[in-house]
Amino acid sequence: MTKTKRLFTIVATGAVALSLAACSTATTSGTGSTTAAIADCNVGISMPTRSLERWINDGEGLKTKLEGAGCTVDLQYADNKTDQQISQIQNQVAGGAKILVVAAIDGKVLAPALADAKKQDATVIAYDRLINGTADVDYYATFDNYKVGQLQGQFIEKELGLKDGKGPFNLEPFAGSPDDNNAKFFFSGAWDVLLPYVTSGQLVVPSGKAPKTNDAWTTIGIQGWASDKAQAEMDNRLSSFYGNGAKVNVVLSPNDSLAVGIEASLKSAGYTAGTDYPIITGQDADKANVKAILAGTQSMTVWKDTRTLGAQVFTMIQSIAAGTTVEVNDTKTYDNGKKVVPSYLLAPEVVTKDLVQTKLIDSGFIKASDVGL
Repeated sequence: MTKTKRLFTIVATGAVALSLAACSTATTSGTGSTTAAIADCNVGISMPTRSLERWINDGEGLKTKLEGAGCTVDLQYADNKTDQQISQIQNQVAGGAKILVVAAIDGKVLAPALADAKKQDATVIAYDRLINGTADVDYYATFDNYKVGQLQGQFIEKELGLKDGKGPFNLEPFAGSPDDNNAKFFFSGAWDVLLPYVTSGQLVVPSGKAPKTNDAWTTIGIQGWASDKAQAEMDNRLSSFYGNGAKVNVVLSPNDSLAVGIEASLKSAGYTAGTDYPIITGQDADKANVKAILAGTQSMTVWKDTRTLGAQVFTMIQSIAAGTTVEVNDTKTYDNGKKVVPSYLLAPEVVTKDLVQTKLIDSGFIKASDVGL
């Protein structure tokens, strides 16, 4: 991570600045350092839902940082309803928000709302999910989403010994919500690793739900990243394609919420943790899934330390408020159909059972007590 830029105007000693009292009072962080507050910083944060743990953490974490720096912040959750998110964004702009941070429910439907925001000179940061079909998104901050899927695919490749020619193994692949632009990157990263083994026959997909190309990922997408829908889909696959003693050996789950449903389905079908339990991937390091990793019913999760994403967006907001250059590290990858959006990409990493303590607990991302340790 780069150091947060100091972007605030230093008031000369002895100057009277009563008119700026609300926005330029110095604040003291928990470490005792003093940071001047951001002048004229009014931010609207739009998160998709409270139903996933990570969005609560992301929204509240960023809000805390901004308010600590003197910003006015309106944080809204849209209950996974696109109309509600559009309305919330419109209300934030009407309320004076000059910087919008938007984690889109559906990245294809926000163009009119953002066009209205631009008329009010608002700057738009797409948060973790790219907003498509509009030139009115200024920046994108996310993790390397292709790398997330690649790490999942490489984990499966290594655990099964596919490079050494081992197999065949029964694979059931899942993809994320068709309205989430990130889901295609997750799937593409994994499928670029795994599809050659499907083609060679080392990986067999009894359900037949194996997209021929990356672009066909929506055919196995789970709407809304819903655990219950993933469970129902896995139930159907197990009952329809796994009779006569056939077993699932590996499930490509792009995130932890889908993994919860998949694991519930496997449990109902009589699968128990042990030598013959399937490899199951995930993403987000949700507490329930970390417990599952420790219990042996999930193999790994790709950890995206959302605190670093929040810190990066905070840095971007500071730059925008100060009128200085916003740092990005990717200007080629994320074409939303109207423009290539300047982006800042952060690195994800794999967490397995033996890394829970050092990566997640020692770093303060979760508490030991939260996962039964």
